[in-house]
Amino acid sequence: MRRAAVVGFIAFIISAVFAHGRSSPYNNYVLFADALLHGHLWINWPGPYIDAVLFDGQRFIVNDPIPGVLMMPLVALFGNAANQTLFACALAGVATAAGWKLARNLGVSESDADWLAGFLLLGTDLMWCAMLGDVWYIAHVACIAFLLLGLYELSGSGRPWLVAIWFALACGSRFTVIVTLPVFAYWIAYGFAEPKRNVRALLPALATLLPFALLWVGYNEARWHVPWDSGHTIFFHQDRQVGAAEGSPFSFGNISYQLYSFFVQYPQFLASAPFAVPGMSGVALTWTSPALALALFARRPRGLVITAWIAAILAAGPAFLYYVNGFVQFGMRHALDFEAFLFLLMILAARRGLHWIWIVLMTYSALAGIWGAWYWDTFYRIKY
Repeated sequence: MRRAAVVGFIAFIISAVFAHGRSSPYNNYVLFADALLHGHLWINWPGPYIDAVLFDGQRFIVNDPIPGVLMMPLVALFGNAANQTLFACALAGVATAAGWKLARNLGVSESDADWLAGFLLLGTDLMWCAMLGDVWYIAHVACIAFLLLGLYELSGSGRPWLVAIWFALACGSRFTVIVTLPVFAYWIAYGFAEPKRNVRALLPALATLLPFALLWVGYNEARWHVPWDSGHTIFFHQDRQVGAAEGSPFSFGNISYQLYSFFVQYPQFLASAPFAVPGMSGVALTWTSPALALALFARRPRGLVITAWIAAILAAGPAFLYYVNGFVQFGMRHALDFEAFLFLLMILAARRGLHWIWIVLMTYSALAGIWGAWYWDTFYRIKY
C-alpha cells in the first residue's frame, strides 16, 4: 500500500505541475457545491461560458453531481475560489494508485505495474483532463478513479458493499457507465479473478445501491420533475452550435462520425516545427494511445477476460452514439469512461511480463500525452 501511495502522490504532483497551480475558469462544480451549501440545486450563473441549462427560470449544471458533492468541504472553506483543477489532480492520483494496486493484486510485477501506471496517467487522457480540471474533464477523471477503485476492491477483499459504493460514485460522475451494472453484479455474485459463486453477496450490494438510486431519482425530480436525468437532452435542444431543437443526443446515425474520431482522426501536420499539432477536436486513440492494443492479448482467466470485454463495450456504447466526440479535447476524452476495463485487460495480458514492444508503445503513448498537454497548455488554453 505504501508503494501505491507513492505512485499516486507522484501522479498528483505531475498533474499539478502541468496545471501550473491554476484553477479552471469552467468551475461548474464549484458553483454547484456552492449552490448545495446554500440549499438549492440551481447555480448562480456567471454567463454563457458555463454550460448550464435553462429550466423553470433557473440555470442547472448538466454534468453529473458527485464531483461537486465531494468538493463541498473545499467550497465551504474557500468559497468560489476553491481550486477545482487541484481537486482533479488529486483524483488523477487516486486513479493511478488504484490502477497500480489492481495490477499488483492480479499478479503483475512491481516494475511492470509501474509501467502500466505511467501509461494510465500519461498515455491516456487522464493527466490531460486533470491538469485542466474543467467541468467536463474532471467528471471523466472522477469516473475512472472510482471504477478502478471498484475493480481494485473486487481483485482483493471483494466486499460487496464497498464495490457498490465505488460503482455508485462512478455512475454519479458519468452516469452512462450504469450500463456496466450487470457485469459488476456478475463479478460480485460469481467471482472476479477466480470463480466463487456467492449470489447472496448481491444483497449487501443492492442494499448499498438503493439509497444512491433513491437520491438519484429525487435529484432528478427536484431539477427536471421526472425520475430520470433529462438534462443532457434539454442541453442538446438548447445547444445552438451543434445541437438540435428536438430529438435525442444519442443516435445510431452518429456511429460513423465517432468511429472516425476514435480510430482515424489525425493530428495536423505542419511544414515547420513543431511539425505535428493536435487539433482542438481531438486525435484518435490510434495515434495517442496505441499501447491500449495490449488489451487484445489478454487470455486468462477466460471468464474475467470475456466479462471485462463486455464491460468495455457496454461502457463505450453511449460514447459511440453521442452527438459530439468530446468537442474540445486532446485525444478522445470519452474513452476514459471505458478505459478502466481496457486497463484491466492490459493488466491480464501483462501478468507474464511486458515484452519490449509494449514498453516502446507505452513510452510512445506517454510522450504523445506529454506532447498534447504541452501544446494545449502553450497554445490552446489561452484561447478559450
